Amino acid sequence: MFYDTSNFKKPSPHLRDDRFHALVMLLPRESKRLLARAVLQIPEVRRVLEGGWFVISRGVTPAYILEELTGQSTDKANSTAGIVTNARLASVIEEDRLGPWVFKDGQLSETTAPEALSHFSSSDVSVKGANAVDSNGNIGVLAADGMGGTVGGIWGTLTARGSHWIAPVSLERLIPSVIEAARACGNHLWDLTMGQAAGLMPVVNAQVITEIQALEILTGVEATHVASGGVAGSEGAVILSLTGQEPVVRQAFELVEAIKGEEQFDPPRLIPYVREPDSAPQHRPLQQP
Repeated sequence: MFYDTSNFKKPSPHLRDDRFHALVMLLPRESKRLLARAVLQIPEVRRVLEGGWFVISRGVTPAYILEELTGQSTDKANSTAGIVTNARLASVIEEDRLGPWVFKDGQLSETTAPEALSHFSSSDVSVKGANAVDSNGNIGVLAADGMGGTVGGIWGTLTARGSHWIAPVSLERLIPSVIEAARACGNHLWDLTMGQAAGLMPVVNAQVITEIQALEILTGVEATHVASGGVAGSEGAVILSLTGQEPVVRQAFELVEAIKGEEQFDPPRLIPYVREPDSAPQHRPLQQP
């Protein structure tokens, strides 16, 4: 389910019409910066950075978390394996890929992610973003790998041990149902694809952080998703209503304003995509008894 922010919200004694209101808009790269800052402020993460294992999986959004945590610029474009760019589903060239990153007691470690995962307890934290989220707090992660990629490698351990899976994901990726979407996907299913073939790995037990939770964690404001999208460079925008006491709303508004203008990065080198000749889909024949 979505991460519980009730302890962060600052209640307003005013009636609806007496509260202070603001409208803000975040582009996808600005949302990633906001999500990264919020993830590092949630109690589970703050605790494990003082003592425990903290694994940041590959992904563009997790790369922003790494950047916020270390204070050093990160090659975000290459901090992933799969990527949606150049109007295609794609994969970064293997030798260019960075991550994952492992922290032990708040210090960057040379321990591999699988080795760190083997030591996980219920209080340890793994961060992995997502390509889809629904209103029930389920997330979906695209996987080109036949064994499920990162999700296939971490889900069993995190679930069996009751460890924390923190999933920062923007509301630009909101879909009706992750479960239904997963049933319609499979990386060996497609007859035609626009780029890399991928399945959708559904995860129902992650602790999801969207822009709503991020703003509530960082400022205590009440945020509501009211619209999405744009044109001419504002595609993927998330538009939010902010409500609460005036100082709280102003703080949230100024936080978003300070993030505006987050720099865009260039796409990485990609594994070449070869388009099949135009033709009707070649469906596999049914096996005859």
